[in-house]
Amino acid sequence: MAYLDTNPELGYPLVATMGLLVGSFLNVVILRLPRRMEWEWKRDAREALEQPELYDPPPPGIVVERSHCPHCGHQLSWYENIPLFSWLALRGKCRNCKAPISVQYPLVELLTALLVVACVWRFGFGWQGFGAGLFTCFLIALAGIDFRTQLLPDSLTLPLMWLGLIAALDDLYMPAKPALLGAIAGYVSLWSVWWLFKQVTGKEGMGHGDFKLLAAIGAWCGLQGILPTILLSSVVGAVVGLIYLRVKGRDHSTPIPFGPYLAIAGWIVFMWGEDLLGRYRSLAGL
Repeated sequence: MAYLDTNPELGYPLVATMGLLVGSFLNVVILRLPRRMEWEWKRDAREALEQPELYDPPPPGIVVERSHCPHCGHQLSWYENIPLFSWLALRGKCRNCKAPISVQYPLVELLTALLVVACVWRFGFGWQGFGAGLFTCFLIALAGIDFRTQLLPDSLTLPLMWLGLIAALDDLYMPAKPALLGAIAGYVSLWSVWWLFKQVTGKEGMGHGDFKLLAAIGAWCGLQGILPTILLSSVVGAVVGLIYLRVKGRDHSTPIPFGPYLAIAGWIVFMWGEDLLGRYRSLAGL
């Protein structure tokens, strides 16, 4: 790690390459994890209701099964599965059936590479940089899943929260107390908004996964990061949400996932929260 810190011309390309590879795996998580969850829910529901067994083979796993074209089932060879470059070489089409390949694949791979490079630029090539990259990868996966399915799986939000609390035991980014208070405040704050909204309207304004995601962000950003994350995510969500509804021609009752905006805001606050707060205090004369 010290060698990479003193030779960033080698470290940054190495991290970018790793980011592309991890981004390819995150695409698999984004696409396959919700399908696995739905299959397990249906299986558990049949068991609870004592319904007869049905032939319902599980969808592809996240790690073992090879990548394939969702249109024709063509299994990808190694040279068709090179992150970013294969999509460009194939011009965004399956080599077998010529069906279009979603632009999500190269975007997630490129985004992951850029953000993990930003993490090591901000924190260095040591444990802080590694932890920041791990935090970033979880947020990308969660934002992608929520954007596509309006789900924030416990299998991602809860480990992310615990990893933040574990990092705080060694003061990696902050002491344990601010991290624990941040996790508590993150959950309680959004839960309170959800509860009040339900009492007034009789409807649920957000999913429970949003509470857990903000709790996880609080474990990494601390108590002082909760309010900036909520404010920033609300502003970004309002602006982007209105644009989305206008473009799609939908009314304001259309549900919009909040997780991606929490992830964007949480990442910004994690990376530059202290700088943003410092500038705010200087402008406010505090």
